[in-house]
Amino acid sequence: MQTGMHTDTERCVRAVQSKDARFDGWFFTAVLTTRIYCRPSCPVVPPKPGNMTFYPSAAACQQAGFRACKRCRPDTSPGSPEWNQRADLTARAMRLIADGVVDREGVPGLAARLGYSTRQVERQLLAELGAGPLALARAQRAQTARLLIETTPLPMADIAFAAGFSSVRTFNDTVREVYALSPSDLRTRAPRSRPAPTTPGALSLRLPFRAPLNPDNLFGHLAATAVPGVEEWRDGAYRRTLRLPYGHGIVTLTPRPDHIACRLTLSDLRDLTVAISRCRRLLDLDADPTAIDDQLRADPLLAPLVDKAPGRRVPRTVDEAEFAVRAVLGQQVSTAAARTHAARLVTAHGDPVDDPEGGLTHLFPSTGALAAVDPETLAVPRTRRTTFTTLVAHLADGSVNLGVESDWAETRARLLALPGFGPWTADVIAMRALGDPDAFLPTDLGIRRAAGELGLPSTPAALTARAAAWRPWRAYAVQYLWATDDHPINFLPV
Repeated sequence: MQTGMHTDTERCVRAVQSKDARFDGWFFTAVLTTRIYCRPSCPVVPPKPGNMTFYPSAAACQQAGFRACKRCRPDTSPGSPEWNQRADLTARAMRLIADGVVDREGVPGLAARLGYSTRQVERQLLAELGAGPLALARAQRAQTARLLIETTPLPMADIAFAAGFSSVRTFNDTVREVYALSPSDLRTRAPRSRPAPTTPGALSLRLPFRAPLNPDNLFGHLAATAVPGVEEWRDGAYRRTLRLPYGHGIVTLTPRPDHIACRLTLSDLRDLTVAISRCRRLLDLDADPTAIDDQLRADPLLAPLVDKAPGRRVPRTVDEAEFAVRAVLGQQVSTAAARTHAARLVTAHGDPVDDPEGGLTHLFPSTGALAAVDPETLAVPRTRRTTFTTLVAHLADGSVNLGVESDWAETRARLLALPGFGPWTADVIAMRALGDPDAFLPTDLGIRRAAGELGLPSTPAALTARAAAWRPWRAYAVQYLWATDDHPINFLPV
């Protein structure tokens, strides 16, 4: 079991007294005298150290009888970076809970996906986070409910079921307990300047992150590799279609100085929680840029790159299987050629969608649809057709699992066992689909070229040895090395 930051009382007190926003999401401050819990950066006068106690999660605070602060809204903090940088049971469980698995499949479904008994999962989460899976999912439902209450005109009954509650009564009781306000009071207190949605089912919200965030390579990469029909860059925003558990959606993501503006149009509002979770993973918004950059900056050859444009994120994906298929189609071809191959698949096998606000036309094909593709229709070399058909067959039957609960090392080994999968393909999938922050691409041509220009070793073995000092953040070092090139992936589109 890992020990969280909340156990270091002295460090937590210093963070609260300095109102340090870098620690938002790492821990929560519960005030014994007021029975309120806050984020570390809460703007109110800090309480006396003797009146503070610290918890690793909002759910643990709620379970201990504390209610959320109305000033700092701790439930809207960025997520803990731990769940993205770790691959143990707790981290995998937290990623699944964020993806709405407990709401859809219950705790037995969560445990089954993790390969552990229900009792083991509950015991581990309770020991490390102070709350079991049901309490953690309940806290997430409360946050989703608040978002819908404050940003939509939906009736409360519709909000209750969209947020995942089993009844309106449970919804009312939970909101009152967590926020010390009734749902109608929350709506009354919400800002009145909300723009009315022009599209039915559209929601506008803010996705917080830890500063700094450099949007150039993040949105540049997504825009430069966008598959026509599924993705587009329009009016300063990245837009794409989403395949979700209950339906589909379209998201528009716009970089702002202190948040990402997110506009979601969903065919079923029950998908809101999972859509937000996937957008946050896509943009790597729960990363801790200070910790990452400090370690990379310790290498004197990387330091100038970090100092020039700190806060680079790893562009990830909203659909792991989709990314793996696109990685195979992109083997040994240009970015433009990879987009063309993927676009043909989308047109022929993707599900059509309506997009009144832009030019999106399809969902990326499901693994089932891809498994039925005639390989002779693919305009790629025969060996790559074999790689494609083998991959989609394994994805369709579940023998290769790229979900958020997957074990990074085991999945990488399974990918390497497939025909046509070398280290580059397996590692780029590990970096961008699985979310491994330490995935590294020493054989990548752009990485080797950047390494040579900087005076780093340029052979894969020597570069890997040098990169040991960058662990566990080598995926972020890849972003800084790639940024030395003038490729469109490194620049925010105009």
